[in-house]
Amino acid sequence: MAVGLKRKRADEVAGTEIPSPPKRTKSTYPRTRPDKSSVPVPEDMEPQLQRIAASNRTPFEKKVWSLLCQIPRGSVSTYGLMSAHLGSSPRAVGNALRRNPFAPEVPCHRVVATGGTLGGFKGKWPKDGEGITLDEKRKLLRGEGVKIDEKGKVSGTPWAGFV
Repeated sequence: MAVGLKRKRADEVAGTEIPSPPKRTKSTYPRTRPDKSSVPVPEDMEPQLQRIAASNRTPFEKKVWSLLCQIPRGSVSTYGLMSAHLGSSPRAVGNALRRNPFAPEVPCHRVVATGGTLGGFKGKWPKDGEGITLDEKRKLLRGEGVKIDEKGKVSGTPWAGFV
């Protein structure tokens, strides 16, 4: 393409219009953030969102931790789903979760690996991949009603309703 020339989009050439995306439906969460943003949050997560916003952490960490607050109690999501929503990598999400100073109130324990395994917790990775930190993650998840099978994998479909 020559410098300074613009390419016409295929729909402009053909004279067709791209349809508008469908309107969002009302969220199942009871309210939106007080700063008038359109991100719905569970009411019990509002204090955590305020703590995150007031922290002096990186903008990316704040985005990751705020996204955690959308995962409903009793559900899990994955590093991959979160990273896809953020346009990042699963490793970057995991690193931000590792640095979460607000756990377990900001529920990083609700994030598991794509295959349903628990992944890490509290930034500690013992040699055998197990230990007190994963025992704690299991306990927190089971306390919220998450089912974990005999192989240590979370049962069910990961939650992906990020807004």
